[in-house]
Amino acid sequence: MVIIALDIGERRIGVAVSDPTGTLATPHGIIERRSRAEDFATIGELVHRLGAQRVIVGLPISLNGTIGSQARRVIRYAKALSKVLTVPVEMVDERYSTSIAQELLTEAGYRKRAHLDAAAAAVILQEYLDHQTRLSAGR
Repeated sequence: MVIIALDIGERRIGVAVSDPTGTLATPHGIIERRSRAEDFATIGELVHRLGAQRVIVGLPISLNGTIGSQARRVIRYAKALSKVLTVPVEMVDERYSTSIAQELLTEAGYRKRAHLDAAAAAVILQEYLDHQTRLSAGR
């Protein structure tokens, strides 16, 4: 099952995609944000083109576990997105995803912000895939 993950920022949306087995997440690129309608059309086209069966949205919960203003914006965005897509949209905790992605990119020698947004989406997606694997294994 192909799954897409989104790391929604103010200016860009980082995108990652899983392999068809739902095992490995890979950075896919970014979507430059314009309007919700344009964002949703781009995401919808991506879902269709890749044959994705689910969209995961990273929820920026604060480190102490509270829902702040940024998380509330993402929740509203994800709920609106779920109304226009034909596949389920699921929100998952994205705490530490950007710092993990930054560390991985620094080690690999990448510096561009666009790489960071897509890498953060890949971290979110890989954590989701790993969690699903643990659940199906009965752990």
